[in-house]
Amino acid sequence: MYASTRDAPVVLLGTAHVIDLGGPLRRVLAPRVLDAIAVELDPERARALMSPEGPGRGGGDVPLFARLWAVVQRRLGAEIGGGVPGAEMKVAIEVARERQLPVFLIDDPLRVTLANLVRAMSFKERVTLLTSAIVGLVLPSRVVHREMDRYAEAPDEFTDELRRVSPSTARVLLDDRNEHMADRLATLRRQGYGRVAAVVGDAHLEGLRAALARRSVPSEVVRFSELKAEGATAPSPGSS
Repeated sequence: MYASTRDAPVVLLGTAHVIDLGGPLRRVLAPRVLDAIAVELDPERARALMSPEGPGRGGGDVPLFARLWAVVQRRLGAEIGGGVPGAEMKVAIEVARERQLPVFLIDDPLRVTLANLVRAMSFKERVTLLTSAIVGLVLPSRVVHREMDRYAEAPDEFTDELRRVSPSTARVLLDDRNEHMADRLATLRRQGYGRVAAVVGDAHLEGLRAALARRSVPSEVVRFSELKAEGATAPSPGSS
């Protein structure tokens, strides 16, 4: 127990956007006393995710590589994830509603992020990202499974590779957003929301933790690999 909510660390939970970790997420959140739940969403994406129709397909003003990556996410979510992209964010919001906790959307607007990304990327980086998206459309699911297992064992290797191949992408999609999300979590803390669980993509964990530390905000990290292991060891329905 903590003397006050301001002594409690922000709990950062890392997820993969194409794998449904809703069950493990619920079990990890269940015993925790919380003031609020934060998610890596902006209002537009949250509305789309929670609508009966589910996440939208993207508008015509969305860059081609982003539309292709959305298709890749839907495909991987269907084939290996057991759900739709963003399912873990939806579960986090549902848990907050069930427990009558406020939900805070801490990410930048997607359209702003994409616009910043397009401006920042070199021609070579754009070609690399577009090629990667096309490859993702035809990559066998067994290969994706293997890469997800590799990522769970050594996530830093993948973020380091992203920084090597496309430093602009890493800066806009990871570094800049980590700083902005840390600002919003620090503001929530000053407003009295100390015991916050923040559900974010696993690739954000280390950068977000460092950004919070620079703001003197303590944090606790629950990695994607831990949630994935929690799902693997959970008893199946009907088991004794």
